[in-house]
Amino acid sequence: MTTKKIYVTQPYLPPLEEFIPYLEDIWSSKLLTNGGPMHARLERELCDYLDVPEIALFNNGTIALLTALQALRITGEVITTPYSFVATAHSLLWNGIKPVFVDIDPQTLNLDPSKIEAAITPQTTAIMPVHCYGYPCDIELIQKIADNYNLRVIYDAAHAFGVRDSNGSILRHGDLSAISFHATKVFNTFEGGAIICPDPKTKQRINNLKNFGIVDEVTVVAPGINGKMSEVNAAFGLLQLQHIDTVIKLRSKVDKTYREKLKGVSGISLIHNASQEISNHAYFPILVESNYPLSRDELYDKLKRSDIYARRYFYPLISDLPMYRGLASAKPANLPVATLVSKKILCLPIYPTLSIEDVEIIVDIISRG
Repeated sequence: MTTKKIYVTQPYLPPLEEFIPYLEDIWSSKLLTNGGPMHARLERELCDYLDVPEIALFNNGTIALLTALQALRITGEVITTPYSFVATAHSLLWNGIKPVFVDIDPQTLNLDPSKIEAAITPQTTAIMPVHCYGYPCDIELIQKIADNYNLRVIYDAAHAFGVRDSNGSILRHGDLSAISFHATKVFNTFEGGAIICPDPKTKQRINNLKNFGIVDEVTVVAPGINGKMSEVNAAFGLLQLQHIDTVIKLRSKVDKTYREKLKGVSGISLIHNASQEISNHAYFPILVESNYPLSRDELYDKLKRSDIYARRYFYPLISDLPMYRGLASAKPANLPVATLVSKKILCLPIYPTLSIEDVEIIVDIISRG
């Protein structure tokens, strides 16, 4: 039993005194929103840090996804994963688009490219994969399929801040990538999000859409939305960016300890070898197999009794929710891998200030079964 509650995640908060000068600048300028100096500076610094050409900031990641679909004028059907946070599919419904669920790869837990082509119909206009847990999708194969069928690719990259593969930032792939800066994410702005844009023209269209479609005092060019990030959120992002390398390094230490201590525990499978790319260690997922002494839910409850709050992330599947259950593609028989994984998955606590001693307590409970 721990002496405190340990949650699956906890936001990193820099020293409060470091944030005060930013707030003083905002109070002095009296600019609170509408693309002020903090907003402009954060966009520049994020482009440099993430190595992306253009970035448009948003008040949250869901509005970013909604706007990305609007910006590309997506209609009809979009192929996506049932194994994600609900915002992925909700963004499609809110745009009047039909989600078509395709099963996941049993190794990466990302959208399985080998299943995509069979789901394409004359109404299909795009593919929306998710870099689940920050692990990159099979970007090259997905793009090849999209090119063959003249489809757009919008990545839900909510988990993928700072993740790189051998070719650089994974956020640069697809037509657009939407990212979340929610408080639970590796990099946060309290609430926030962004769209990675390939060029200034695309960014300008997105900027118009996130500001009601307004171009100037008398010109409105589209039925846009209010997706602007405030100056306070942007200022917090600027401060967070100064600490982000330390944050990822601390998360990496927790990740490494879990891997070392859980290696060889019968009935526990680790999802991924993080050495395959530059990871942000956003999550630490395990699979509780049938040969483990407890079921996944029994282990979840056992940890909770010790004030350790893991998360069954993602359970239930999006396709099991009432608003999607009626879709033909949502039938469990069409999604055998995702259905099985959702019943075995458990994300363990991971955050920068989680002590190695607490990690060892968690591992000890799991090891004893």
